[in-house]
Amino acid sequence: MAGQFEARVEVDRHIDKVFGYLADGRNDPRFSPRVLRIDRFPESPTAVGTVFRSTVKDAGMKTSREFRVTAFDPPRSMRWTEVSKNLVTASEGGYDLEPLPDGGTRVRIHNVLEGHGLGKLLVGLALAAARKDAPAFGKRIKAAVEADVS
Repeated sequence: MAGQFEARVEVDRHIDKVFGYLADGRNDPRFSPRVLRIDRFPESPTAVGTVFRSTVKDAGMKTSREFRVTAFDPPRSMRWTEVSKNLVTASEGGYDLEPLPDGGTRVRIHNVLEGHGLGKLLVGLALAAARKDAPAFGKRIKAAVEADVS
């Protein structure tokens, strides 16, 4: 079983600034407490093919994650796929941004979670937890971007 979760939030910053912040996955620990460490390869600006390698803590367990950027259309959208081999992975995900009339930005983040092996039994729980946290996740993105970007 695979399923999607998403969060939507309005950020009081210009779309170019919001996209730049979110496209640099090294900012993820500022709004995702599960991300303990993340690095970008290569060290050049994010583009199609960029890989983000992270260490995350889920359900008390540390795992290594690797995401590859599959589409990059500044400042409107970014897509990724998880290429690491974990029990539950984000087979596809992304950001969609839309400018608001007041100069702010509407952000939508979404991920499709997929289970592998025993993860097929766990993906429903992971998806339920992600959906439950989605509104708070959106608020954490808003708070981080507004605190870090002027």
